[in-house]
Amino acid sequence: MLKNQTLAVYLGNIVDSTYTGVYHVNVSFHFYPAEKTKKLNKFDNLNVNSDHLYNEWAEKTKKLNKFDNLNMNSDHLFNDWAEKNKKLNKFDNLYNQWADLIIPISRNLPLNDGLWFEIENSTDVKSKQFTVPRNAYRAVLEVYVSFHENDEFWPTNVPNEYVSDNNLTGYPGNGPFREVVVSLDGGVIGAVWPFTVVYTGGVNPLLWRPITGIGSFNLPTYDIEITPFLGTVLDEKSHDFSFSVTNALNVWYIDANLHIWLDEKSEKTNGKLVTQTVSPLHVSLLANYTGLNGSFVTKVTRSIKSTGWVESSHGKIVTESTQEFSYSNIMVMEDDGDSQIVNQIIGFNDSVYAKNTKNTNSGLLKESLKSFSFYIHSDTEDKGNGSYAELANITLGFNEKKVDNSGAKSSSSVVENLQNGQGSMIVKGNLVVSGLGSTQQMYNYGDDEFCYFRDVSSSNYTIIYDKEGHTCSKSKKSGFSFVTGKHWPFLARARHAI
Repeated sequence: MLKNQTLAVYLGNIVDSTYTGVYHVNVSFHFYPAEKTKKLNKFDNLNVNSDHLYNEWAEKTKKLNKFDNLNMNSDHLFNDWAEKNKKLNKFDNLYNQWADLIIPISRNLPLNDGLWFEIENSTDVKSKQFTVPRNAYRAVLEVYVSFHENDEFWPTNVPNEYVSDNNLTGYPGNGPFREVVVSLDGGVIGAVWPFTVVYTGGVNPLLWRPITGIGSFNLPTYDIEITPFLGTVLDEKSHDFSFSVTNALNVWYIDANLHIWLDEKSEKTNGKLVTQTVSPLHVSLLANYTGLNGSFVTKVTRSIKSTGWVESSHGKIVTESTQEFSYSNIMVMEDDGDSQIVNQIIGFNDSVYAKNTKNTNSGLLKESLKSFSFYIHSDTEDKGNGSYAELANITLGFNEKKVDNSGAKSSSSVVENLQNGQGSMIVKGNLVVSGLGSTQQMYNYGDDEFCYFRDVSSSNYTIIYDKEGHTCSKSKKSGFSFVTGKHWPFLARARHAI
């Protein structure tokens, strides 16, 4: 750190007797000097050790090979094969090491609140200028998304026609579909269809004590491979990232980190965007309602595919980045709008294929296959005197399978994270007077060598079951399996204080 750095901390919430006060926060910094970081990087160590271990293994194997004396060419063929595989390993490691530089893509200083961009409606676009070092050979944009106020429960938002036909006021509309669009110099380069995070005051706050909603304390981030576009920004000039949200209502908070990999052996790299295909949103909406009762089925698909090359000391590497999205939201309104059922599933798949043009065996494929589930059933009953009763059921699912194929080796991992919650409460003046909440969470992780699971349940502020372990059945390491919640009623829209 050769100059002063700025740390911005922003804790925003409603101003009331419950949440307004003094917060004591401890902040820890981890500083890694450049030289030590390089030595500590586990991928660098794997790369260094692999050459030594590989050569040792190769020498032993040759001595043990009973055919050595029969085939005089075996040494030459073996060494040639070993050298090619070492080169392939080095190519693989280009995509398995940390970035050399991270550029924050956020609001400029000075500021009096957080560094987030604030997206207030569907036409709002926020931008940030940046410059890429001229010796970059790879770039990934890590996007953060946080939604609040009128869009905090966007999967439950009804179409505008429903709002206007029923003369509703103060009722969030624009339908239940949202998409974060990321652009470079005015052209779309990627998108995010976000996981439906439910914060600790959402739906029924009694559900989230002590088990909080998935992602509520640690927001998911979403990577967009922008290496195909590097050739357009390696001119040492300023360029613009911009963000918008399809169908947005106030307010969405967005920012990003631009991860850059630098070529130490080159003063300047070169590149070019070869092809790009951005399909338009394919939207299907089937609405069937009379008055406040009815149903809505919304389905959306889109794909974004970009191909480009970057030439550096590592060779001329062609990168193909693909995003494929699918969305389904089934919504039912009953009891004159007092009851709502929503069942939503988002498919969000990314793949990156990289290939060195000088080596036909150097292909590397990374895939991330994500599925986000969101289920709610809400019911409310007016109790008079400004109070009402709510019954609640919610299901959240965050599943991701990662696949890494490179040459002769491949690896994969699966994360399955599922929550079910059931609750009831009496609310008066936006405060919870009484109620109960129960939550169950099942987390499974498995890869080629390691497995972990944890099942935990809580009821009425108390953990009643908690089990974890490292022995997983094949089913726990397999594909995705979402469980929809039982049909408990509840009102999804409100946020409450306790």
